[in-house]
Amino acid sequence: MQINKNLTGATLTLEIEGRIDTTTAPALEAELKHSVTSDVQNLILDFAKVEYISSAGLRVLLAAQKVMKKQGTMTVQHVNDVIMEVFEVTGFSDILTIV
Repeated sequence: MQINKNLTGATLTLEIEGRIDTTTAPALEAELKHSVTSDVQNLILDFAKVEYISSAGLRVLLAAQKVMKKQGTMTVQHVNDVIMEVFEVTGFSDILTIV
């Protein structure tokens, strides 16, 4: 998994590439904890190049959503059909803002 980060004003965009699973989820979690400061009001997760997400990855997204709910917004964009199905089956499509 690779993460490309772009901070523009109060908007942080993370472009994630690869698989978000048990092995890589801790790296994403660490990046979010490091990068999502109190100055970040909008978090955008770009899933255009995400191939797979496991329950470990979903846990990281849920934690990020809880943080961002207090200080702004979190959006997941460019979700492919496979990942969208995971979000729908797990109920995450009701929790997350997906565009």
